[in-house]
Amino acid sequence: MEIIIRSDIGQKRSSNQDFAATFENQANIPLLILADGMGGHQAGDLASRSTVEDIGALWQTTDLADPEKTASWLVQTIQRENQVIYNKGQEQMQTTGMGTTIVASGIFDKNYIIAHVGDSRAYLLRQGRLNQLTEDHSLVNELVRQGEITKEMAATHPRRNVLTRSVGMPGDVAVDVTDVAAFPEDILLIASDGLTNMITEAEIAEILANGHSLADRADELIRRANEQGGVDNITVLLCERGGHEQ
Repeated sequence: MEIIIRSDIGQKRSSNQDFAATFENQANIPLLILADGMGGHQAGDLASRSTVEDIGALWQTTDLADPEKTASWLVQTIQRENQVIYNKGQEQMQTTGMGTTIVASGIFDKNYIIAHVGDSRAYLLRQGRLNQLTEDHSLVNELVRQGEITKEMAATHPRRNVLTRSVGMPGDVAVDVTDVAAFPEDILLIASDGLTNMITEAEIAEILANGHSLADRADELIRRANEQGGVDNITVLLCERGGHEQ
């Protein structure tokens, strides 16, 4: 298994509020985490980095090797982190209202356990087909679900960055969990909306399937998003399975 992380400030932002990292627990299970912070320069940086590092550090102390138990652990841990980030946001004026998206995926022999809040996404490329595994917690996605606008209209909607859920919100946050079967030669992509708002899913699929090294494919995703305007920070986390697993 190969894992690559790339993050870029983009063309328009003065700081990078995305943060991504991988962690391994005592059962040697990798956890991939990506967060896209919000709430002003320092606040967004703090929210995304703290969330990833807090949850990653806790994962390293576990010996979880069971996907179902990991799913429960992720929900509980993200909900606790929601309260931590909310409390930090109350401490001083410049961090008021800070928050972050999160996508966290445990990589098991036979499946992926993916927990998420917000509009950062996970995709799976399998046999040349790209499937979105997460559903955006955003205002425009609610409008799409209700049939009020099309998916194409959502891509350029003026309120497309308004989230309905984030880590750092008051009260409890609902965490969505997806359990997906894993196969050899899968490519799992976790990305911030700086990628997915800039290039189409068809372009993403074409780049991921081009046969270049995983690092080159990650670099190409970043390059293409910047070419299309790079209006936000762009972060991609790629995980490719080998072709000989049982």
